[in-house]
Amino acid sequence: MTIKEAITQRHMVRRYIDKPLDTETVKLLNKRIAQSNVNYGLNMKLVTGNADGIGVLAKLLLTRSVYNYIILAGKDCADLDEKLGYCGADLILYAQTLGLNTWWCGGMFNNKGALKNLETENVRVNGVIAIGYGQTQGVPHKTKTAAEISCYNGNEPQWFKDGVEALLHAPTALNKQPYMVQGDGNTVTLTAGEGHFSGIDLGIGKYHFEVGAGKNNFEWGKV
Repeated sequence: MTIKEAITQRHMVRRYIDKPLDTETVKLLNKRIAQSNVNYGLNMKLVTGNADGIGVLAKLLLTRSVYNYIILAGKDCADLDEKLGYCGADLILYAQTLGLNTWWCGGMFNNKGALKNLETENVRVNGVIAIGYGQTQGVPHKTKTAAEISCYNGNEPQWFKDGVEALLHAPTALNKQPYMVQGDGNTVTLTAGEGHFSGIDLGIGKYHFEVGAGKNNFEWGKV
């Protein structure tokens, strides 16, 4: 399974079987996380064998608690949330290609529990991703239409249509899909509304659009 294929296959999963991640899978996830940390200056980390960074409410929703999660963290800066959203999107889709399932817990995390697993506390955590082997593969949720979230100046090229289609599969806070993507020539702009999760949603959206459209077919413009 490719990352592009994973976009349509991946759904939120809250019920997991009691099966630890195997050694090779952990190795592959750690390598992916380490590369993103280097490329984007982040402090993300995979935690296995406990759920101390997952919040109480999230644990209640995890009918059979999963004991692995990814911490989304980095040194505070203006675009930290966008970076975490972008790299987090890469990780949930990569996990899907490895036969794993995920749930982006968003604000339902235990900050102190997550921080004690990091090498430094001089970072900001903004979410955790529960990860493991799901009891099911989840189900798709109702989505908006392409016309509701996109606009192109002129005849839409196929790459733009493909990018919008991938964007429609992007997970967002409260499933609101607050996106508006506009294209003009090979320049694309994307907004993700306002609010606490807007930066995270923006990063998630950009990653999905890039995978669908192909990064070489366009460039991001300023909003």
